[in-house]
Amino acid sequence: MSQQPQALPHSLATQTIHPDSLNFNTTADLEPFHGVLGQERAVNAIQFGVAMERPGYNIFVMGDTGTGRSSYVRDYLKSEAKRQATPDIWCYVNNFNNPREPKVLALLPQEASDFKGLMTELIDQLIASFPAVLEHPTYQQKKSAIDYTFNRRYDRAIETVEREAHKRGVAVYRDSNAISFTPMRDGKALDETEFAQLSEDERETFHNDIGELEHMLSEQLAELPQWKRESSNELRRLNQETIREAITPLLSPIRTAFSHHEPVMDYITEMEEHLPSLVLEELVEERLMDLREEYAKRSSLEDSLLPNIATHHAPDSGAPVIYEPHPSYANLVGRIEYVSEQGALVTNYQKIAPGALHKANGGYLILDAEKVLSEPFVWDALKRALQSNELKMESPYSEVGLLNTTSLVPDVIPLNFKLVLIGSRQIYYLLQEHDEDFKRLFRTLVDFDSDIELTDEHVHAYAQLLKSRVDEQKYADLDKAAVERMVRHSARLAEQQDTLSALIGDQFDLLAEADFIRKLAQDELITTTHIDRALKSKQERTGRVYDKLFEQMLDGTVLLETSGTAIGKINGLTVMSLGDTSFGSPARITTSVYPGSKGVVDIEREVALGQAIHSKGVMILTGFLGNRYAQRFPLAISAHIAMEQSYGYVDGDSASMAELVCLISALIHTPIDQSFAITGSVNQYGEAQAIGGVNEKIEGFFRLCEARGLTGKQGVIIPAANQRNLVLHDNVLKAIEDGKFHVYCVKHVDEAMHLLLGREPGIADENGQFPDGTVNGEIIKRLEEIAKMGESDKD
Repeated sequence: MSQQPQALPHSLATQTIHPDSLNFNTTADLEPFHGVLGQERAVNAIQFGVAMERPGYNIFVMGDTGTGRSSYVRDYLKSEAKRQATPDIWCYVNNFNNPREPKVLALLPQEASDFKGLMTELIDQLIASFPAVLEHPTYQQKKSAIDYTFNRRYDRAIETVEREAHKRGVAVYRDSNAISFTPMRDGKALDETEFAQLSEDERETFHNDIGELEHMLSEQLAELPQWKRESSNELRRLNQETIREAITPLLSPIRTAFSHHEPVMDYITEMEEHLPSLVLEELVEERLMDLREEYAKRSSLEDSLLPNIATHHAPDSGAPVIYEPHPSYANLVGRIEYVSEQGALVTNYQKIAPGALHKANGGYLILDAEKVLSEPFVWDALKRALQSNELKMESPYSEVGLLNTTSLVPDVIPLNFKLVLIGSRQIYYLLQEHDEDFKRLFRTLVDFDSDIELTDEHVHAYAQLLKSRVDEQKYADLDKAAVERMVRHSARLAEQQDTLSALIGDQFDLLAEADFIRKLAQDELITTTHIDRALKSKQERTGRVYDKLFEQMLDGTVLLETSGTAIGKINGLTVMSLGDTSFGSPARITTSVYPGSKGVVDIEREVALGQAIHSKGVMILTGFLGNRYAQRFPLAISAHIAMEQSYGYVDGDSASMAELVCLISALIHTPIDQSFAITGSVNQYGEAQAIGGVNEKIEGFFRLCEARGLTGKQGVIIPAANQRNLVLHDNVLKAIEDGKFHVYCVKHVDEAMHLLLGREPGIADENGQFPDGTVNGEIIKRLEEIAKMGESDKD
């Protein structure tokens, strides 16, 4: 004869900690906690990943959101980066020979600042020197000599024509734009009236003479364009020589400061070659037009001469640690910006905007894996950068025909950085499976656990962590009981009595809400009262749906009994999740059994509401019945199982033990005590298996029983394996302690039958036979009768 399971004492239905674990009065007595709580595996992994300098040891940090993974990784990298060398600063500079292909220079942090300062001084001196240099007497003398040579040639040609014209009685007139001829008589130029009074022969003679003179003038001035070109070339050479002589001393400070830096010296040499033309264009020739404001001249020179510093590091600041919250292609690789000039888009090297790869070069780049994978072109660009160790700025949009504007092609920058991706386990394993490059590039896995073992050391560290948060956010301190309450809440989040939840973010939110309630109450310390009120307030804010369902149970819309007995009806337990809240709710399960050959039919599955795991649980029942009861005859029943008044999808096998007992009740016509609700999975040998959401399920049934009135008989049956998951609310614990509500832990379905059917289940003898009058004995007897009925029908 088996012994009926005993109700669980209230002390085992919640989490308790050793009093010595909290050896303080308030958190004011504690030192703040530094680091990450209970994540030794992750800490060791990230230390390895940072120290490993070989290619391919980039870091993937995975775990649940709220475990502190991002903040810890960032803080650790920053602390390590301070001890590392400060990388070079990269600058884009003008390529005077091909402006479409800007060059890059690598400078030390102080050198970059000095270089930009010297180039700014050069621009100041150029603006101050020009065009004043070209007004110097020496320059003006040389320029006048060039002008005199040109003018003398011109004058000699005109004088020759004038002499011939004088002989023919024709006057020559010069103005700024043209040379004209006019007839003369007695040394006086004739006007049109006087010319008309001349004889026809005289007029004809004058016309012929003027025509010959114009032809002569054309021959004399045939080389005028050549004279102008020679004069312009000589003037250009004079200007460039004069400008170059003036510029050379201006470049001397830069050459002196960077004499050790060959790339900078090469750039200065190239710049010196093109600087005279730039000065002529921007500072000299422009004066022939309306004079521009100085800021316009300065802006134009800066666009051609100033370095575009792509990265910024203070001297001895260590390696950079960059987190990019929006890893679009442009934000990572950089982008080339444009301005509109007279309707056309133009750009230059100054319009190159650096990306996160520029800033993280020589250090660490932290990205959210999910965001990276959701942005077009980004994942492939990151892999190319890691594999080639080069930063090449190019527009992926132009390759697919989305951008037709001519762009720049800047020099490639060598890359040396470590990429840290933060993401979920699902993303990590998907990349492992589907991306061969990922395996080679991310050899360091930092796995943040969602649970922390509850030890005295961890409890004390948890209290210190709360102290750190209190100091950081300027909250009031917690008393000892409040810390113990927070530990219990953490264990409830983890759903294990001997475990703390690593989802610290949720617990910090609770702490913030508790401190808010404390402020309203004007109390000095945060106590258990404030924490309980914060939890209750959240439940009220998010519990509208649950309250509506609860009302329907009380008014009879949803059929559920908490007393009496019924055949083929049982109270199962479910968990519903909506957003960030979940709650337990009882649900009636019914079963009908009759002779037939369909076996156990899952109505939920038949109407496409039952999901795979739920259907699996129902199919296991057939295996259990056949294995245990139908060894000597065929299992010839038709049974239908349904979760009543359920109109959504049903999944999970946590109702399989309830369904089995309900089926047995219907089979042998034995009533089930409706004072109980049951949850638990069962295998083909009748063993009870653990399920999830056990606390919410118990509390959901308790709420209904309490509202209808506790009888002292009501209770919940759960698998024994779930006892360690119990962290029940205080009102449930109080009812258990007072004997008004009960929790039973069972290891086998027989124990559940003993409680629910109120009858001895029976223990099989060595021949597999169960005693008469027991539940199991009656099951075999009933199944055998049904099997014989089937054989009689065949006869």
